[in-house]
Amino acid sequence: MPIPPHSSPDIVILGAGAAGLMCAIEAGKRGRRVTVLEHNERVGLKIAISGGGRCNFTNLSAGPDNYLSANPDFCKSALARYTPWDFVALVEKHRIPYHEKKLGQQFCDGSSRAIIEMLLAECAAAGVEIRTHCHVTEVRRSDRFHLATSTGPLDSAALVIATGGLSFPKLGATDFGHRIARQFGVKLTALRPGLVPLTFAAADQPLHALSGLSVPVAARHAGAQFCENLLFTHRGLSGPAILQISSYWREGDTLHFDLLPGENADALLARSRAENTDLATALTAHWPRRFAEAWSQRHAPAKTPRHYTARELTDLSALLHAWPLAFSGTEGYPKSEVTLGGVDTRELSSKTMEARHVPGLYFIGEVVDVTGWLGGYNFQWAWASGHAAGQAV
Repeated sequence: MPIPPHSSPDIVILGAGAAGLMCAIEAGKRGRRVTVLEHNERVGLKIAISGGGRCNFTNLSAGPDNYLSANPDFCKSALARYTPWDFVALVEKHRIPYHEKKLGQQFCDGSSRAIIEMLLAECAAAGVEIRTHCHVTEVRRSDRFHLATSTGPLDSAALVIATGGLSFPKLGATDFGHRIARQFGVKLTALRPGLVPLTFAAADQPLHALSGLSVPVAARHAGAQFCENLLFTHRGLSGPAILQISSYWREGDTLHFDLLPGENADALLARSRAENTDLATALTAHWPRRFAEAWSQRHAPAKTPRHYTARELTDLSALLHAWPLAFSGTEGYPKSEVTLGGVDTRELSSKTMEARHVPGLYFIGEVVDVTGWLGGYNFQWAWASGHAAGQAV
């Protein structure tokens, strides 16, 4: 049953994604009159496509160390007060079948639509009004916030910005939340694509021939390490290992990859030498043959390991455990999972998400400078930050 329009709500939330809907639910349960405005025709478009359509809705290991921010301590309060287990309890309340895929990642057994329907049911129970295909053209503030929208004017005591970042512009992502922050004098940190494929530097263009191949690696940079697969593409590298480490990469940086994670390159070379097999053959036990042959042609002397010098063996072993690659850039926001940077958390209360110098103005979710790893962490930040604001607004 549709919720009747609120002529003058207590709270207006801009954005009906994960963070916005969670905030609406919590505020509505507290008896607040809440109106959510979404410029797309449907709510939760990013939820719908996440996890290959099955929604990786949280990660059981989510904690502050899994997030990047210019102010790393900021996320601790919200994450501690709304944990992955709290969201799992909500999923179980609605009897949504789910499973753990790996590394704490929780997925729906069926469609991600189940999570969207769960959130909408909770909103309805809390008396939340949701307006879709509603465009905000102006925001002003006096003693209240005044909004000009495509569905008519609105005013409210509090305004929550849950508009997300710049990733996936095809799904309607815009910089609207960042513009609102600037309008009210709330500072932003630098913005860039995160969890994004990287493009090869000119010297590595021949590696394009390996497009489609996947190789298990340990990707390392700036103190971070991710043991996952990398995937060769026509333009560069993708796959979980690359998406994860890309958030730590900066233009001009060189990344290093352990191509034999959990293995001993010295032992492999010793076996190859004893058996008098060429290196590519020895490496096919760990890699696809095409990659083993291409890598060996590029980096190994054209002889069997039995004829390598001690120095050549040492250098080759080091290279197998720390293969350096430079990159020309990223695939940008159209291919990025998240936006790094955003509303400077030093401008916000970590307990409530309210702007310190603009009473009644809140920022939650991806628009804030808190970015999680791949694997359900960003959803957990959305739930936790939305919950924190919903409990306070």
